[in-house]
Amino acid sequence: MSAGINRYKADLREMFFVLFEQYPFSAVAGKGAYADWDEETAKAVVKEAYRFSTEVLGPLNASGDKEGCKVVDGRVITPKGFKDAWKKLFEAGIKQISVPREFGGQEAPTALYAIVEEITSGSNTAFGMYPGLAGGAAEVIAHFGTDSQKKLYAEPMFNGTFGGTMCLTEPHAGSDVGSSSSKAVKQPDGTYKISGNKIYISGGDHDMADNVVHLVLARAENAPLGTKGLSLFIVPRVRVKADGSLGEFNDVTVAGIEHKMGINGSATCSLNFGENGTCIGELVGTVENQGMPQMFKMMNGARIGVGIQGVAVAGSAYLNALEYAKDRKQGSHFTQWKDPKAPRVSIIEHPDVRRMLLELKATTEGLRSLIVKLASHRDQWSVLAGKDDEAAAYHMGQVDLLVPLVKAFSSDEAFRLCAVAQQVYGGAGFLKDWPVEQYTRDAKIFSIYEGTNHIQAMDLVARKLGQNGGANFQAFNTDLANFVEANKDHAVFGKEVQYLSAASEAVLGVAMNMMGWSQAGKIDLVPLVANRFLLMMSQLAVSYVLLDAGVKAEAALARLPAVHEDRAFYEGKRYSALWYARNVLPQAKHHAEIALLEDETPMKISDEAYGHN
Repeated sequence: MSAGINRYKADLREMFFVLFEQYPFSAVAGKGAYADWDEETAKAVVKEAYRFSTEVLGPLNASGDKEGCKVVDGRVITPKGFKDAWKKLFEAGIKQISVPREFGGQEAPTALYAIVEEITSGSNTAFGMYPGLAGGAAEVIAHFGTDSQKKLYAEPMFNGTFGGTMCLTEPHAGSDVGSSSSKAVKQPDGTYKISGNKIYISGGDHDMADNVVHLVLARAENAPLGTKGLSLFIVPRVRVKADGSLGEFNDVTVAGIEHKMGINGSATCSLNFGENGTCIGELVGTVENQGMPQMFKMMNGARIGVGIQGVAVAGSAYLNALEYAKDRKQGSHFTQWKDPKAPRVSIIEHPDVRRMLLELKATTEGLRSLIVKLASHRDQWSVLAGKDDEAAAYHMGQVDLLVPLVKAFSSDEAFRLCAVAQQVYGGAGFLKDWPVEQYTRDAKIFSIYEGTNHIQAMDLVARKLGQNGGANFQAFNTDLANFVEANKDHAVFGKEVQYLSAASEAVLGVAMNMMGWSQAGKIDLVPLVANRFLLMMSQLAVSYVLLDAGVKAEAALARLPAVHEDRAFYEGKRYSALWYARNVLPQAKHHAEIALLEDETPMKISDEAYGHN
């Protein structure tokens, strides 16, 4: 099966706006670890990533989806073209831009990496998971591992010689990681014999790299029950000798691969460790029972990555739908709909299609902005840490607070927006002839893996709102209030900024009520409302960043001459902000009203009353 044509699309002008105008790259470029970076270099990297993605990865997206992966003689064989693309990806240095210099990387700012990751992921989501997981696992080893582990495992994982995974889920446990039954028995030489079964392991095996290194959660002997007793182990598919060369097979076998709704080019494996009693693992670092804190470093990065996947796929779905709407002629203009002789017009002339396109445009722009906002906070933390610890703590606090919003809202919206893009196509959107059908299937998994979105909602309401004594949530609200105060009389957005203020009060009111529910013994209301609260806070956050973008765009417009190629772009930012603030932001107040009804009907209905199966 040969590669097809590229269907991936991205608006680099929009990406450059978010990266260089809304969240100025210059605030961190040239400073600290980012001393070698400037705007010109960053733009060149984005353009090269787009070129590579449209020429190499994009053409493999549909063919990889159709062919899928297969197991041959115990090994996963990826779709045709993937192995060559893996080689070219690392030769081009695209995956190494954010890797620390000590491991041969360029240590780029996180905001730039987020944009590059959006491009590579959007062009071929299934392929992008393999190097993404390898890099995330390598970061864990680089942060927590011994010097030897960094050399033997992290370095080749960063440069593409090895792949990597994280292995949490077990058949009986699902998301209940604390009930993991995988075992680790310490040996006289300090290594551990690993045994157990893991499922839903993305990239669990493949033929693109010389080795695959698994990070496996398992319980050492006499360790406490629950998550506190879990340790993290480095378990390569093939053992690695002290000199870095490969040794013998490490008793890690592929029990099978899942046949999925989407991301078919990504091998989702069931793995058996130690079927023959010869699977050897190394404890990450030197201390047992630190598995969950260590794994959370990778999980947080992966959750941000899922948010990026969401906007990446939705963004390309939008631009494909936009192109189709401009080209497809159907029906007469709405002002002439009764005239049978009226000429056919492009469907972008129809009001409902225009509404759907603006919904796609505004929401994808808002999601991207929220992600880059999070990344920019991470970059500011990196520059300020050790110099201004109070400011650094503020920035890291905003990263922590925004992670569940970015993961959950972007992933939920991605699936919904891809369906909207299909609707723009009409019947054609249901056909495999067009890319949005695959985008919709690929996007569904985003809300499920790396912690289902209810897990994200519970993380937000049970941990993040009260984190640091509530200071992180308070700082978010203070930033928003300062924006409202500065722009409440804005000539274009004044009324919408007031909507933002009202929605903020509604979100804060529900947060306060959730605290009261816990104290009043109505604890069941917290998980019942958690998803709704994450949704309303996300709608608030996205409208906030869109209005902020709109204010900056209006200022840029005022500086431009009457005729300038950028005028239409900045006007587009205006209408994205206005549409979202008028059509989506008011939903946050409505969600607050529903939350405060304190509806407990799901808990009061009996199991039998649900019906018979």
